[in-house]
Formats: sequence, C-alpha cells, structure tokens
Amino acid sequence: MKRIWAGWRMKYILGDKSGECVFCHALQSTDDASNLVLWRGERAAMMLNLYPYSNGHVLVVPYEHRGDLCSLQAETLTEMMFLTTKAIEILRSTMSPDGFNVGLNLGEAAGAGIQDHVHIHIVPRWENDTNFMPVLSDVRVMPEWLTDTYSKLRAALSEAAQQN
Repeated sequence: MKRIWAGWRMKYILGDKSGECVFCHALQSTDDASNLVLWRGERAAMMLNLYPYSNGHVLVVPYEHRGDLCSLQAETLTEMMFLTTKAIEILRSTMSPDGFNVGLNLGEAAGAGIQDHVHIHIVPRWENDTNFMPVLSDVRVMPEWLTDTYSKLRAALSEAAQQN
C-alpha cells in the first residue's frame, strides 16, 4: 500500500481558529505573495485558498469584515462579481478547466469554514478530476504546488491589466 502525506493540513486542523480573521490579516498585510493575494481592487481582492479543493481555487474577499452578504454595499457586491468573472477568465486562460464551481457558503449549516467574513469560492474543475482518493480515503491529490499556481495566476493577472 502506498501512502500520500499531506502534513501541511495538520497546521490547519490543529491550528487556533479563534484569533484574528485570516482574510483581514492577509488583506491588511503588504506581503501579497506570502498571503496568496493575487489581485487587489478598490473594495475586494482575489486570493488563492490556502487549503484548496482543487488547484486554482480562488477566493474573492471584500475588505470589509462582514459575515452577512446582505450587509455589503452595492458597490462592493458589484466589484466582487467583477473579480469573480475576472478569476474565471484568468483560470480559463492559464489552467484550461472544463468547468467551475462558483459559490458562497453562508453560515455553519451551509458549510462555511470562515463564517464571519463573506467570500466567494471559484473552483476550477476538470473532466474526471474525481478519483478513488476522495471517495475512499477522504484524501485529495493536488497535482501542482500552491506557490506555482500563485505565480502563474499572478503573472496572468498582471499581463491582463497591462492590456487594458
């Protein structure tokens, strides 16, 4: 039997989740690469999920720390949707997925891991990307390092900004 080690997950599993909001911390920092922040808008930002469902799992996060989507201003919601479409465009051009799961988990009952700071998930999907690992072993195999995905998407976003 072969084993796949995902030791990086233990930091999250056992880590203190009662402290500072991870999104607020990342967005207040100036070290975008360490915090996986891909793009900053006026009211929201794009960042990679540190614990992704698949490679290229992007989050769109408002700067405002709000747990209720309905409490965000229309301008923030508009920019969040613009960044969501931008993330899809960039993921299409750099990773060629066959589809996307796009959504929000609002509240613990809906599966929100971070309930107090609204965020949109953009998860690229490929045909036949589910194999026996998650089904039988509750393990997900990630085919690319997170830092490599970050570099690829960050470069594509910078190039797209120069063209506009």
